Amino acid sequence: MKTHYDPDADALYLRFSDHTVEGSEEVAPGIILDFDDQHRIVALEVLNAREKMASGALPIAAE
Repeated sequence: MKTHYDPDADALYLRFSDHTVEGSEEVAPGIILDFDDQHRIVALEVLNAREKMASGALPIAAE
């Protein structure tokens, strides 16, 4: 699994496999699932991550 947090966009991206993303669906406000051609979950994106994730779960941006 690969993770990436963009503090400027406040977006957390979790990539579960290297399969090509064929489609995406917002399953809840700010929660997006990416699917491959077999409809398997490839990745999860969390928008406005600071308000959705537990305190301390995200890297602290350099000040």
